[in-house]
Amino acid sequence: MPIYPSTAHEQHGLYPLDTTLTDFQYKLAAVQARIEAACHGAGRDPATVRLLPVSKTKPEASLRVAYAAGCRMLGENKVQEALHKWTAMQDLADLRWSVIGHLQSNKARLVARFASEFQALDSLHLAEVLDRHLQIEGRSLDVLVQVNTSSEANKYGLAPEEVADFLQVLPSFTALRVRGLMTLALFSSDTERVRHCFKRLRSLRDELLQNAPLGIHLHELSMGMSGDFEIAIEEGATIVRIGQALFGARTTPDSHYWPVNDQ
Repeated sequence: MPIYPSTAHEQHGLYPLDTTLTDFQYKLAAVQARIEAACHGAGRDPATVRLLPVSKTKPEASLRVAYAAGCRMLGENKVQEALHKWTAMQDLADLRWSVIGHLQSNKARLVARFASEFQALDSLHLAEVLDRHLQIEGRSLDVLVQVNTSSEANKYGLAPEEVADFLQVLPSFTALRVRGLMTLALFSSDTERVRHCFKRLRSLRDELLQNAPLGIHLHELSMGMSGDFEIAIEEGATIVRIGQALFGARTTPDSHYWPVNDQ
């Protein structure tokens, strides 16, 4: 049974700040080794898990270090921050952006301009507005549907029982390419409660595959962060969103972003 360095999401202060390319390369190799070990332990091919480095709150210089280390897609929570970074880094033509945080519909036009992936689709209104702006831009966008597997009232995402009907409507938005599901697990030190969130998403995906509309693909499961991604991989994650284990601790603790529920 693997021993995880943290059972709560990306605990503040657990990870040192990166300062050089060598530092980042070392941490990237360490994370990749952990992914490979978790995959082998679960009898999975490591090639089936994509590492998404999450660069939220980090300065452009840190992102350029990540690029120099080989990262070609970065995840950002806030669309305006992501847009600013995209604009400043136009010289890196092959660098792509995944928006992974909650999106207000009045900012959908910004995502439509630059993002390659959006992982937090959770309403038909947002789907409609995103599709409209993408049509104007002449672009399409990979999207994942966010599911609230922890049933927390203050967390974004569809309830699991709402997802099937939601998927049935999505083919009408032709600029959206549905690729799978995303979840944020419970913010807790209880690994079994965290694991339950990941199991719930995988089970839901397996159920939905039986009646998924034509053109709706559900092979991606985005779940797991620096403190729990081994558990997520054991439960079927195909994308793990890694921030502090690569970029170092943020100036604010993760309880600022996610509700603490450690009961």
